[in-house]
Amino acid sequence: MLADLEELVTCESYSADHQAVARSARVVAAQGTRLLGAPARLLVNGGVTHVQWTFGTPRVLLLGHHDTVWPVGSLRTHPWSVADGIARGPGVFDMKAGLVQMFHALASLPTLDGICVLVTGDEEVGSATSRTLVEETARRCSAALVAEPSADGGALKTARKGVSIYDLTVHGRAAHSGLEPRKGVNAAVELAHQVLALQDIADTVVGRTGPGTTVTPTLLSAGTTNNTVPARADLNIDVRVPSTAAQETVDHLVHTLRPHLPGARLDLRGGPNRPPLDATASAALFTLAAEQAAALGLPPLRQAAVGGASDGNYTAGVGCPTLDGLGAVGDGAHADHEHVRTAEMPHRARLLAHLTGALQ
Repeated sequence: MLADLEELVTCESYSADHQAVARSARVVAAQGTRLLGAPARLLVNGGVTHVQWTFGTPRVLLLGHHDTVWPVGSLRTHPWSVADGIARGPGVFDMKAGLVQMFHALASLPTLDGICVLVTGDEEVGSATSRTLVEETARRCSAALVAEPSADGGALKTARKGVSIYDLTVHGRAAHSGLEPRKGVNAAVELAHQVLALQDIADTVVGRTGPGTTVTPTLLSAGTTNNTVPARADLNIDVRVPSTAAQETVDHLVHTLRPHLPGARLDLRGGPNRPPLDATASAALFTLAAEQAAALGLPPLRQAAVGGASDGNYTAGVGCPTLDGLGAVGDGAHADHEHVRTAEMPHRARLLAHLTGALQ
């Protein structure tokens, strides 16, 4: 398993680099073909390469992704290593160890009939080219098992917040900032008003639907030179919601934003990206997984609700029972300290194998 993990980690797969993702897809396909005994389908959509296996009539979907947030070249600063039971490297936790565990779990089953494996190449950037594929596959299945990394201490993820993403552009009017600033319309000042308005929206939604909603301004930019009133400002907005009602409320309120300064104009794009994964979609599968863990002599399973989203949000959103966080045990997704506890890998593979077998 460690040799297979090294193979995947050392093939970098930055989401924005479609050539790197294509190379990674070929490595994933070769590894899966060796372990599953059947060739993969490479599906290219919008320049992004996804990997799929289908055995018979699909009933159980095993889902993951092979793209990472780490730019090509990150291996120079975050090299692959294994020491004292800890594996490190870009994407090792999110989620290449989960793919290795998934392949080895399936390789141990007496038959793969009824199983579909889908490994997407753009999950980290919102699954724009794979969402339809994920949803159409999930609609034909009675369960989706997601090999994303576990929550703290190995807990399975039984609920995930929904995600909405917005891009706001403020159009103002340029002017010389020293000679005649009043002839301009300062897009940066207008954007500051919008940031405060977004905080009011967050407070309003929490008041209406309960806690758990966050409306976070993230990337901001404005202006061209130090002596020019900014004619344009841009803002990215990340929204996380615990319920569909909260997602709909935020979307409505964001679209009520209006300019504060005379002469300013707003251009808003985006909207809901991933629906929430409600705990009800995971309840029965978590119970079954807990039974399998007990039968295997593994420690009692724990569950967690998390703010991060995955393609499991999509599978649950189309009505397919979904259990997430079945991948690696470790920490540091997207961070310098990303790592996997290697001793847990065979245990997690055994759990996934027995859970999949019980659902076939």
